[in-house]
Parts: sequence; structure tokens; C-alpha cells
Amino acid sequence: MTEKEKAIAALELKKPEGLIPTLELEFQLSEELTGKKTLHREDLNGVTGVEREEMLRENAKVITEVAEKLDYCIVTGIHWLPTIEDQIFTYNEIKRISGEKFLLSAFVDGTMAIPDGESMMEIAYRLHDEKEDVLRGLELRVQGAIETGVKLIKGGAEIIFMCADYCFNAGPFLSPTMFSEFVTPFLKREISAFRDAGAYVVKHTDGDIMPILDQIVECQPHGLHSLDPMAGVDIKEVKDLVGDKMCLIGNVNCAMLQSGTREQIEESALYCLEHGGVKRGGYIYATSNCVFEGVPLDNYLYMLELRKEFGRCS
Repeated sequence: MTEKEKAIAALELKKPEGLIPTLELEFQLSEELTGKKTLHREDLNGVTGVEREEMLRENAKVITEVAEKLDYCIVTGIHWLPTIEDQIFTYNEIKRISGEKFLLSAFVDGTMAIPDGESMMEIAYRLHDEKEDVLRGLELRVQGAIETGVKLIKGGAEIIFMCADYCFNAGPFLSPTMFSEFVTPFLKREISAFRDAGAYVVKHTDGDIMPILDQIVECQPHGLHSLDPMAGVDIKEVKDLVGDKMCLIGNVNCAMLQSGTREQIEESALYCLEHGGVKRGGYIYATSNCVFEGVPLDNYLYMLELRKEFGRCS
């Protein structure tokens, strides 16, 4: 099976042949791994025409090289580019370079996330005092997200990551009752639109998702990402509860990866591999957030090596 085929099998709750597939929501260490940076929005400010296309071509090579070196099943990092046109150009370049080896991703989510610290109190008051205005605003925002996502899917995106965060380590920002009013209907609509357009859909949120897990499942994403152990989310428990309804992605403890010992990384990684889906499928191996700047590359490469060792032994 190709890595893309493994990803599809996992997202469809099957057990892929060979090693459990792997990905990262973001891999921010491309320069350490390859000696080359990936482009971000600011890198293309004021760049037009042939020069812009050449930069995008080189960037597609870097993104593909990262995915190949790390054995990824899904290519991410395309969302750092500033325009829909840049992302679609990059899909075409990656396919030209690697054919059908990877699923190509886009990041789109118009649903209500945790507000930032400066606006949190204002939003809390508005949810009570200006409820209808808030709902109308969410309606417009989600419709805009759907339009953007469908354009990206038509342009080559095969999987949409929805990355609005809903939860703190102590639980959701909104109570389950409020979540059912201000998030669930919009989440369901967005996921349905992306599925109808032909894409796989993965919902990402950090934090303690357990009080709203049933509502996320109700919205029918293909996968759920993060499964945050720092918030007490146990992949075994989630697998037992909803593993027959959606693919689980993540749960290797980012804190251990950043500053833990090899033994602590191994403990977290093997727990995920054992309980995520080695027996039943429907699991993609990943960290509980992303590989961010500051994570020692050797620690992450060790995490990936554990996947290979586990595969040889299972």
C-alpha cells in the first residue's frame, strides 16, 4: 500500500497493511531536517509573477521532501501559503513531483473557537446579551469557510483539517448545552459540505474534549485529532467509546517530546500504538499537537523509530 492508501484505509476505519500511517498537523523543523525552510505568508509579500511561481515550486519540493523523509501519509504545511491560488498551485506541483503518494491537505474552519484573552469577556457577554447577532455572524463565517474549502477541494485538496480549538485542559470553553447551540449545528454543516465535495475531514481540537465528544462524533468527521494527554484524554478510552465511528489521530505527549526522557517518550508512544489501532485499525500515529519549534529533532525521530520497531514486533 502507498502511504496515501494507508491514510485512506485508516480514515475509513480499516487496518492498513504494514506500519501504522503517520503524519503531523504541522512540522516546523524543516530547516533542521532538510536544510531548507518552508514558505510562510510573509515570505511572499510583494512577490509576483515568475518569481512567485519559482518560489512556490521550490517550496513544493521542500514539503514533499519532508513528507518522504518522515514517511508521512498526508502532506501538510500548504496552509501556510497566503492565497487559495498559491495552495492550488502547490497541490499541482506536489502531484507532479510525487504522483499519488500522499493525501493533500487544506486547513479551513469557520466554527467558533476559544476567544483570545483580550476578547474572552466580551464574547462571553455577547453570547448571552446578543445571542441572535452572534448566531448570524457564525452563519456568515461558516458559509465563507465552506466556500473557501470547496474551492480548495476542487483545486486538489483531498483532506480538510478543521482547527478551531474548543477546549482548555480543564474542559470546553462552552458548556455542552451552549456548545450544542453555538458550535454543533455549524460544525455539522461544514463537515457535511466538505464531505459532499469529496474530501476527508478531520476535526482538531486540543484540551479535554470528553464532555463534548458525543457532539463531535454526531457531526461525522472522518477523524479526530489531538486527543490531548496533557488534558487527561486517554486514547484507549476514546477508542473504546467511539473508535468504530471515526479515525483517531495523535495522543503522543508533546510535553514528553519537548523535554521528556527517552523512556517517557517511549511510554507515551507505545501506549498510543498499542491502544490506538494496531488491532482494529482506524488510527494514525502523531503527536498530541504538532512538531513545533523547540522540539528536539532527535526526539521526534526517535518517536518515529518507535513506530517502526513496534511494527516489526507486532
